[in-house]
Amino acid sequence: MAHATAQLISDRSHQCDATATYSHDGARAYVLCDGIGSSAEVRAWTITAARRVARAAARSGEAEAGLRAVYNSYAGEPERSDPYADLPNACAAVAVTAPGRPLTIAWCGDVRAYILSPGGALQCLTADHNLRRVFSRSRNIVTSYLGASESDDQRKARYGHAAIESVTGAVEACRLLLASDGAYEPLEDSARNLADYLTGDPKQAATDFAAAIEHASSHADNATVLVADLPAAGSRE
Repeated sequence: MAHATAQLISDRSHQCDATATYSHDGARAYVLCDGIGSSAEVRAWTITAARRVARAAARSGEAEAGLRAVYNSYAGEPERSDPYADLPNACAAVAVTAPGRPLTIAWCGDVRAYILSPGGALQCLTADHNLRRVFSRSRNIVTSYLGASESDDQRKARYGHAAIESVTGAVEACRLLLASDGAYEPLEDSARNLADYLTGDPKQAATDFAAAIEHASSHADNATVLVADLPAAGSRE
């Protein structure tokens, strides 16, 4: 399955977005993690986290099971129960294709997953975990992320959504877009149609998307997109 990525570091000191893919027994996982902060430590942790999620999701053949396994592993680290600990965290989204199954997507944070139909209709399948969604406040403060120690019930009590949410996507052939907030926000803020930058092969689409971000604004955040062409469920072998 063809895929490609593109990144912009923007004004940050480090590129702390990371992507990963992994295949296992016909299942394939696509992951984008958006590290919170900008440092060498956050960058290294986020790269490792993206790889862990991709492996877990592909091996389970289902997005939520894979993301939840890694979320729970990080949450179980004793130091993360210390409210004063300053440890790396990241927003994450994962999409999984598996033989004979529909696309599954899971996320924590504000990394988004979109699907583009063969007819050109773009649909966002995720709902941001941030204060804009919960209290109509800042979109820049996320309400769930990889590296948190709170359970689903604790997140629901505080923010009205689970720590991890999931959705079932298309069974037909489609194009997948995973995008960090630094990628989709500049285009949305300038009233651009994201689908306009998803034509051509995945490499061309990812390159065009990144170029559009640069032209849209002087946004300071890291920006990353992953574009993948997914076959229909019946042909996912």
